[in-house]
Amino acid sequence: MSVKKIVSRAELIIRRREWKDNGRRVVFTNGCFDLLHAGHVRLLEQARALGEALVVGLNSDRSVRQLKGDARPLVPEAERAEVLAALAAVDAVTIFGEPTPRELIAALLPDVLVKGGDWGPDQIVGREEVEAAGGRVVVVPYLEGYSTSAFIAKIAGKK
Repeated sequence: MSVKKIVSRAELIIRRREWKDNGRRVVFTNGCFDLLHAGHVRLLEQARALGEALVVGLNSDRSVRQLKGDARPLVPEAERAEVLAALAAVDAVTIFGEPTPRELIAALLPDVLVKGGDWGPDQIVGREEVEAAGGRVVVVPYLEGYSTSAFIAKIAGKK
């Protein structure tokens, strides 16, 4: 990586200004990305196609535990960030510790906020902030059969 992709929130806000000054449309998505699978990759590629810079907000280990339980994440945040940053579609990764990315989205104000089709329009955190700033929210189709929780259950012999 010639440019450091894993950045702090403060570094991200500086990059956001630079991208905006250069006329680049910034797209944001977020998640736990505990076990990266084809559903994640397709989401990230579709999100990247909506702009010139894709930012991924990554749930910290603490926030994943709050959302998914004490057995998660399976992969530590530094490793999850490294894997995401290695993807060509991703321009920046930042880790957030809050249960939702609302504060991060409000600070970044991306031009496009992307979530997978497993999220209903009323469930998309940051929608109000992005739309109030003139941005748009895009829901990409959910890829049936691709769920980290389902994969974990299958491995554990529960499905």
